[in-house]
This record gives sequence, C-alpha cells and structure tokens, in this order.
Amino acid sequence: MTQDRIKVYKFGGASVKSAEAFRNLARIVKTQAGGQQLLLVVSAMGKTTNALEALLDLAHRQQAFEQEFLQLKSYHLQVLSELFPQQGHPVFQRLEHLFEQLHAQLAKTLPNDNFDTVYDQTVSFGELLSSTILHYFLEEQDLHNTLIDSRKYIQTDSTWREARVDWGWTERLIRRDVPAMLQEGLVVTQGFLGGTNNGLTTTLGREGSDFSAAVFAYCLEAEGMYIWKDVEGLLNADPKYFADTVCYPEISYQETVEMAYYGASVIHPKTIKPLANKQIPLYVKSFLNPEGAGTKICNCRFEVIAPAYIIKEKQCLVSFGVKDFTFISEQNLGTIFNALSELRIKINLMQNSAISFSICTDYHPERLHRLIQTLHDQFVIHYNTELRLYTIKNYDAASINRMMAGKAVLLEQRTRTTFQFVSR
Repeated sequence: MTQDRIKVYKFGGASVKSAEAFRNLARIVKTQAGGQQLLLVVSAMGKTTNALEALLDLAHRQQAFEQEFLQLKSYHLQVLSELFPQQGHPVFQRLEHLFEQLHAQLAKTLPNDNFDTVYDQTVSFGELLSSTILHYFLEEQDLHNTLIDSRKYIQTDSTWREARVDWGWTERLIRRDVPAMLQEGLVVTQGFLGGTNNGLTTTLGREGSDFSAAVFAYCLEAEGMYIWKDVEGLLNADPKYFADTVCYPEISYQETVEMAYYGASVIHPKTIKPLANKQIPLYVKSFLNPEGAGTKICNCRFEVIAPAYIIKEKQCLVSFGVKDFTFISEQNLGTIFNALSELRIKINLMQNSAISFSICTDYHPERLHRLIQTLHDQFVIHYNTELRLYTIKNYDAASINRMMAGKAVLLEQRTRTTFQFVSR
C-alpha cells in the first residue's frame, strides 16, 4: 500500500538553470503540492554536469582549469545574486565552501588516478550546489524544508559512475529518518548521487536523478512520483527531430521502460522498475505549463499505441570476424561478451552471421581501444563511429518509410513490435 500523502517531485537541470527557473519551481511547489508531504529531488543547474566533466578532464590531464572553474563559479554566483539580493546571506558562505572543496578535489587529481573514481567525487558537486541553493531559496519563500544528503541514504556498491543500490540498507535508512522530516515540512535532496559504506561518493549513471527519485518513492511507498520537464509529457518522439510529436496521456510501465532502454531521453532506464514493483504511478509534467495534464505511467494496457521514434546519437558499430573461416560459435560469443562485460560496454543492438558478429554501442573511445586490444588476437575487428541508432516502437509500414527515407543503412533488425537500424 502507498502512503496517501507522500509525493516525490524530481526537477531536472532545466528547472533550475536560472533565477527565474528557481522562482517557477517554488510556484509549482506552492500551487501543485496541495498540502501533500513532499520530497524534492533536484539535478545540477543547467549544463553544470557537462562543465564539471570538462573541468575534470583538464585536471586529470594536468591542464590549467582555473578559467573554466571561475566561469562555473560565476554562473552560480550570478543566479545567487538574483535570488538573494541582500548582503551577507548564509547561502553565499555555504556555496563558497563547496567551491573550495571542488577546487581542492580538482587540484589533487592526477593522471594515474582511476578516472571513474575521481569522476564521482568531482561531478557530484553539481547537485550539491543546486540543492543548497534550492534549500535556502525555498526558506525565503516561506516553504520550510530540510536539506538531506542523498549520499547518506542511497547506499551503493563502488561501481563508479553506475553504482548499484543496496536496496535493503537504503530502505532502512530512508524509512528510519525521512517520514518524520516530511511531517515537519518539505525535504530537499540531490539526484544522481549515492554513497558507499566508507563515505565515498558514487553516481547512479548519467541523467540518473530520475532513478534517485524512484528510489525515494519506492522506499517511502509514495502516492506518486512526478518528473517536471520542459515538454508537455511523455512524447512519442524528440521534438528536436520531429515537428509533429504526440503526447501519450497514459502509457504502461512496460512500454515506457522499453522506450527508455532504447534511448528515449525523457526517463532514465532504471526509473520504472522500483515504481512498478510497488504500483506507484509516475507522472511526467511540464514546468512551463504545470496545469497541463501531462502523462501518467502506470499499470495499464492499450491495444493500439502511436509509434515511438527514438534516435541515439554518437553510436559505434563494431564487427568481430573469425580469422580462420570457421563459424561464429557460442564459445566465440562467450569470449566477446566477457570482454564487453569487463569493460562495461553496453550493447544497444546485436546481430550475427556465419562468420561475423556485430554490435551497436555508445561510443567511448578509451573503452573501444581497450576492447580491440583485448580481442585483436582472436578476431578481425572493424568499427565505424559517428553513427545514429534509430528505433521505432510499435512500428508500421508508414513509420518505417518515414524514418528510413534518404538514409544509408549499415545494419537493420526487426522484431514483432520493434524496428531498428544503424545509419550515418
């Protein structure tokens, strides 16, 4: 059973990219919460995560990063000065301390450090900064709230950059503390972040704030989880590529998780499972039009659903050929899959013929190089980069013709409900 009065709101980077965005967030909380107990999960401001990744890359290569660091700091301070015009507000001191910690982390980063480990310790500052600003700003708006550190509640292993949640321990910690806090007012916390039992920061995967919100919703047995976006709801296509998108008023958990798996950017792939396990509905709403209906994701079923068009950029097609003209065997495939697993390379599409096996994956140059080093003695390996993976869920002939028109196809595949192809 869900708690009747707990809701979880997740606000992404676009929701807190400017002073006006923070003000709009506060208006949504005041007008939409309706007396509910409310936990807010917030992402880093705007493109801060990208900026932190660029800073870390410079620091890891022992390049100068001061100019880029000051640009990021100035961006946050500019928003602060618009939200808190009075001099001496304690939020300024708190942010100064966080930027000092970030600078120290960057300064001690060395080329021989494990990049994924220092990534989590560094890029996590984006959410720490945004949640701190939100906490103090909501207090100024007479919205009493408690700021909690999600790293002390979402407990994970040390799989850097894609940590696995220890669900039992996490649920005990959240249920022990957070319900009492919600009785007193709002609770604000960070998305994307977890922590290990020895106090190190982990991250839950790029764009993982959705998943963070789902973890809290699951552990609190919330009435509902709400993701606030700059679109009207869950669309059947990215409006950057398609002018005539359709907003689903209601869609099933299963359809949504498949769309997320194939690369739809609205929902993080891991978000749905914990919600579906406890039948917690997920609402995708627009922060630009809070009164709009949005999309409800729940345990429902429809016989006919509009085709969903999904495009994944920066793809790499890798083909493994046998060297002696024997067939691709289960043993060959086992060798390839073991190497992919060790290097944490995810397969987005795969296909085999008699003497070759091909995969489409996100392009990570370093991981691809290590994969080739690992397997070049056993296979002839070819690859193409700067590709796109196109997916049509619930396809028909018209949708396939629309998507493939004018494109040079390198690989295609279809199942009963899904059509995919790789193209330049």
